[in-house]
Amino acid sequence: MKTLALLIALAIPAVAQARPNIVLIMADDMGWSDLGCYGGEIRTPNIDSLAKGGMRFTRFYNNAVCGATRASLLTGLYCQQTGHSGRAWNQPKNYNKCVLISEVLQADGYHTAMVGKWQGRDPALDRGFNRFFGPMCQGKISYWHEVKANPFYLDRKRWRFPEGFFMTDAFNDHAELFTKQAVQQDKPFFLYLAYIAPHWPLHAPEKYIAPYRERYLKHGWDHWRTNRFAKQRAEGLIPKDWKLSPRAPGVRDWKDDKFKKWQAERMAVYAAQISAIDHGVGRVLKVLKDSGKLDNTLVFFLSDNGAARDGGVVPSKSGFGFSNKKTNWRLDGGQIRGGSGPGNMPGPSGTFAGYGHAWANVSGTPFNNFKASAYEGGIRTPLIAQWPGSIKAGTLTRQPGHIIDIMATCLDVAGIDYPQQFGKRNPLPMEGKPLTPILQGKQRQPHEHLAFDAPRNQSLIAGDWKIVNAARGKPWELYNLKNDATETTNLAAKHPERVAAMAKTYTQWTKRVNRK
Repeated sequence: MKTLALLIALAIPAVAQARPNIVLIMADDMGWSDLGCYGGEIRTPNIDSLAKGGMRFTRFYNNAVCGATRASLLTGLYCQQTGHSGRAWNQPKNYNKCVLISEVLQADGYHTAMVGKWQGRDPALDRGFNRFFGPMCQGKISYWHEVKANPFYLDRKRWRFPEGFFMTDAFNDHAELFTKQAVQQDKPFFLYLAYIAPHWPLHAPEKYIAPYRERYLKHGWDHWRTNRFAKQRAEGLIPKDWKLSPRAPGVRDWKDDKFKKWQAERMAVYAAQISAIDHGVGRVLKVLKDSGKLDNTLVFFLSDNGAARDGGVVPSKSGFGFSNKKTNWRLDGGQIRGGSGPGNMPGPSGTFAGYGHAWANVSGTPFNNFKASAYEGGIRTPLIAQWPGSIKAGTLTRQPGHIIDIMATCLDVAGIDYPQQFGKRNPLPMEGKPLTPILQGKQRQPHEHLAFDAPRNQSLIAGDWKIVNAARGKPWELYNLKNDATETTNLAAKHPERVAAMAKTYTQWTKRVNRK
């Protein structure tokens, strides 16, 4: 019996010390409150299961736009240090001053795979991935057809769209395939699943749209925004004394809108896009569970920026650069009908629309503003982390974190030191700090400050205080995020010294990260 007990005692640490698999899942243009576990009414049972079995962050930040966030996610640096201005949508031209998370993990024995939105100019396989499926760049996209600006690749080979193609389903297929291949490897693995949904255009199959149509026709944006806010309060996601941010400018009462059927359809298609993501997450989790790998897999789920307000507030015949005569965009020459309205409902392949200010305002509940903004509605993302046995199930944390922390966390749990030299590169020191203490239920020493240079404006956060300007060159506003993260009360006039000190810190940050 003593011998058996000794063997068991020796075996337990060995299992606990096994390097975890890492699955990193990112949605595109999804608001803070869209998931069921963050107050939303959209059906996301698989993503919600991650929250039930893990931890939800209530104060996690991204870089307000797609490419800027991905630059930081992949490098652990501020995007400006990688060559990305933070104010544009494209990836940096090169990563010569940094090293990617995929490269470091692969070099230390991880099997690596990526599915989805790769905005780099170099092939993903040249940046540390063993497997890749998705578009090599991103201009205007279609979820239904091949477009000239977005060639798809499977590893290094051009991949042609089959009959019945729908982009998110294709991502789900390959994520499941790559996960099945990964769990058969005699090594830990890293999967980066970078969805394009729910980024415009509003494209989705009827099977995903149908469950939502009547829901949004029966109740409009006023009801759902109030409902989400109440649910967030009840579940402790936000303090009960916070105020709901004001309704976005130009958005009328739902009862006064003249185009309810069209408006409801826009949100139904948007919700359908998120449902398609959730379906894929469920497929990946099933492979992990069936293979016995789930318990030693760290899964992250987050969004790259806040909700995108594109699409306007009323029907339009134009938008996104398309005219009714433009037929040279899709490879099949299919016509795109510009704009959207009661006579041009979103969803089918010939449409190109966004869901607009009113519904984006719902997606960002309770925060202020949208994608491309440095207000909380542009930079705050849901983040869920699940690692059975290592992260306490069903927990919330209000500790702040930033997208630069993801790479640091992955290397930390994998037991890998950040390289001072990688091949011929000498990467800049990593800005991110591991989230590991937070995941373990401990207090982490926070960043002294976090800075944002978004397309529409700028901000700096230091502790519970935040300065932000409505536009470049405008006066700094000041908010206390502990008491008022919905940014309803500007305290700049009461604390001019604090504003001046934080503005000086912001200027110093721009110089340090070589912001241009």
